[in-house]
Amino acid sequence: MSEATDAPTPAVAPEAAETENPHAEIVRKLASAMLRTAVWPGVATVAVGAIVATVLVGVSGLIGALVGGVVAFASSLLTIWLMRFTGGMNPHFVMVAALGGYIGKMIVLLVVMTLLGGVDVIHRESLAFTMLATVMVWAGAEVVAFKRTKIPTIVPGS
Repeated sequence: MSEATDAPTPAVAPEAAETENPHAEIVRKLASAMLRTAVWPGVATVAVGAIVATVLVGVSGLIGALVGGVVAFASSLLTIWLMRFTGGMNPHFVMVAALGGYIGKMIVLLVVMTLLGGVDVIHRESLAFTMLATVMVWAGAEVVAFKRTKIPTIVPGS
């Protein structure tokens, strides 16, 4: 008996034999669509907030609006990253991570608002209103992206 007949050669490499998680592909596709859809409305919201705050309050309003916009953008981008990171995991864990991420973001936003509220250079209301508007516009754009992708909420066979 020859060595060639003792050990059959696999037709497919072990890495390729593993099937791709269909849930991961869908979540990553959705995250990409959400990012593409939400970035420009988010930028426009920060720009409008900065202009309005500058006209109404002055330089401290501008600084507050820009800081609020940056914090809101970071918070929103964290959601997209979390979707991409947990997309390949069990769907039940993805839900736990999404809810935990949401609670964590709200705590971080509260801490940021509290810490920056006492800084004289930053107008507190400009920061708050721009942050709130940016998060709300971003969330609305994510909903629009979800509806446009026409991804089923329940993936058959998973």
